[in-house]
Amino acid sequence: MPPPSPGTALQSPSRRRQLVLVLGSLSAFGALTIDLYLPAMPGMASHLGTSTASVQATLTVFVLGLATGQVLIGPLSDAWGRRRLLLTGLALYAAASLACALAPDVGWLTAARVLQSLGAAAGTVLARAIARDLFSGVAMTRFLSTLMLVNGLAPVLAPVVGGQLLAITTWRALFALLTAIGVLLLLAVASTLPETVPLQLRQPAHPRALARTFARLGTDRRFVRLVLTSALMFAAVFTYISGSSFVLQDGYGLGAQQFSLVFAVNGLGVVACSQLNGWLVGRAGAEAGLLVLASALAVLGSAGVLVSALTGTPLPLLLAFLFLAVSMLGPVLTNATSLALAEHGATAGAASSLQGATQFLIAGLAAAVLGLVGDDAVAMGAVMCCCAVPALVLAVPGSSGDRR
Repeated sequence: MPPPSPGTALQSPSRRRQLVLVLGSLSAFGALTIDLYLPAMPGMASHLGTSTASVQATLTVFVLGLATGQVLIGPLSDAWGRRRLLLTGLALYAAASLACALAPDVGWLTAARVLQSLGAAAGTVLARAIARDLFSGVAMTRFLSTLMLVNGLAPVLAPVVGGQLLAITTWRALFALLTAIGVLLLLAVASTLPETVPLQLRQPAHPRALARTFARLGTDRRFVRLVLTSALMFAAVFTYISGSSFVLQDGYGLGAQQFSLVFAVNGLGVVACSQLNGWLVGRAGAEAGLLVLASALAVLGSAGVLVSALTGTPLPLLLAFLFLAVSMLGPVLTNATSLALAEHGATAGAASSLQGATQFLIAGLAAAVLGLVGDDAVAMGAVMCCCAVPALVLAVPGSSGDRR
């Protein structure tokens, strides 16, 4: 049965729900593939006979691969269409996930993670591009908020599922589960998702045309400001993601299942605040104002984590500030993405790729800095603040001059 055409993609509520489910799952690929094996990281080093730093490197190479893959896939999708690149990426993701599950040593695992990240990059960048193909303005902001119902389930369910599986099996089962998810999404996209870029709207694929597109995006100060805002906020939360397993389990003595519960609660905060943002936009505020408010609350939460760690306050207070900071990820990413892509519908793939690549490059840098300065709560809070504060500064319209 051929997939439906773009013109019929939203004609019924069931088709819209189907679109939300598929695109939400695709946009969650990065978070899902990272979060699922976080509870296993402390034990993977001894199981593979390697160092903690080597296991952490499998996270770093995945992030770098996500960034690189998006830069390649996004612009090509403007020229070749979204669908075929998405199917290829999902096939690569499933095969690489299986290779991770069978890895005999950390070198094999690291190489497989690189391939897995390139496949995941297709889902991450093309989900945003397809959303921009189908929506614009407030409708896009609300649709992106709706996607967070699915996207936000990744940080909620992934560590919980990972912790539960670790109670009865090994970390290899986690990658076997990712393999199955990749196959299921491949079948779902092949049977339901239409091509959203008509032939007459496709962009040239030769290097000069791509260079001009990236130059045009790079000189749009408003676009760059919004991309950096979302990237710095993502880096603040990624600092928590990369460091929390060691901070909370080794530093505060939480077990794998307790850590998974904390992660799930923070994920629910992302979902809840995203849905609130979708209701507020166009009713109680515009995207720009909501972006500034969410960024300010993220700074408050990050500063609270740092102060709590420095003063040795009880763990529940530190967790409350973490919840506030992490929950703001949904509103910041939703509003910043909608505003950034608003004027770049014809090159949504390239624009989405720059946004995604910047997010993961800055997040990877933040995780590397955290690894250098320490793995305790003070270091985590300090790096989160160093990301959240400039995100707030850039979130303010006109802070850097919104002109080309």
